[in-house]
Amino acid sequence: MLEQDFGLSKKKHQAKQFINFGNWTLLGKTLERVKASIFDAPIISTNAKYLRQVKQHLKKHKIRKYKIVLEPAKRNTAPAILSTALIKDIPNEQPLMFLAADHLIEKVGLFNKAIKKNQKKLTQNNIFIFGIKPTMPSSEFGYFLTRNNKVSRFIEKPKESKAKQIISKKGYWNSGMFYLRKDSIINNFKKYQPNIYRNCNKAVTKAKYKSNVYYLNKQAFTKATAKSFDYAILEKTKDINAIKLDIPWSDLGSWKEICKMYGRNKRHYYKKKNVFHRPWGSYVNLFNGKEFLIKELYVKPKGILSLQKHHHRAEHWVVTDGKPKITLNKKYFTMKPDETIFIPLGAIHRIENPYKKPVKIIEAQVGSILKETDIVRYQDVYGRVK
Repeated sequence: MLEQDFGLSKKKHQAKQFINFGNWTLLGKTLERVKASIFDAPIISTNAKYLRQVKQHLKKHKIRKYKIVLEPAKRNTAPAILSTALIKDIPNEQPLMFLAADHLIEKVGLFNKAIKKNQKKLTQNNIFIFGIKPTMPSSEFGYFLTRNNKVSRFIEKPKESKAKQIISKKGYWNSGMFYLRKDSIINNFKKYQPNIYRNCNKAVTKAKYKSNVYYLNKQAFTKATAKSFDYAILEKTKDINAIKLDIPWSDLGSWKEICKMYGRNKRHYYKKKNVFHRPWGSYVNLFNGKEFLIKELYVKPKGILSLQKHHHRAEHWVVTDGKPKITLNKKYFTMKPDETIFIPLGAIHRIENPYKKPVKIIEAQVGSILKETDIVRYQDVYGRVK
């Protein structure tokens, strides 16, 4: 079963699950994942404006058996999960696996093994959540702590110093993937969120059904309280079990994570003809997508880029090597590997490498014009200011 994420990179840009990252999309990867024999036909919860793209993906990935549940308005993940589970096609004791469409999961075999192994432990009340063993202290993700594989505490996106403490106590990243039976969803919502249960039940009962698509009743659905599944249910119930995984996992909900994904897989995208040399070093264009461009910058020792701004693009940087000195408007600071920075459209900025070790940065440019012509230079040690 598949619960689709609605995260947008920018309002005018594509939803991340549909972005072509080089002949693959996150939704496509998720659909391929649920083709494994342990899964039944997928059920996709999404917004009406994405219906056409979802159907195109299903066709492309040769998935003929499916159901789509269309939300008439955004109400966060609690109403989305409940409404999807309430459709009559699903038997009461059916185990359901909820996946977000903007997650990248590797070592899928281990993931599927964990689902199969825990199936018999599902009851009419309990919930299993998937934890990912942290590879570093990150403030990008939520965490949970366990006692005897029961979740004892959730921690929402802590500061890096706090994240280190959580990891030292064997905390795991909260992946946002849930595994539970249909009757457990119903029982938990009846107990902890009667308003959401009542209105979602009405929205499903009064839904129109046509060509594998449930059109939820708008009047009822919009009355359901907008809450995330974590706040609505997970923070109320005590019957939560952890499935701990040590596999490569990315929540590509931010450009930082997208940059890091390209950094890890840059050999797949590297082409010699896309390398460009500059007085300060070089850059390589790794992938040119719809209104975004991913590149790797190599700043040689003592290399200094021009002090510049852009009219048509914003930039997200992730440092992968070295310690660049950054200018951002009137601020000056040094960055370290794995640190990230956002350069807003129109901001005056510069990268300098005062050290002996080269600097490497993965850069995501996001905007309507992504060419070198969109550089306004203010200062340049190589004499390129016109």
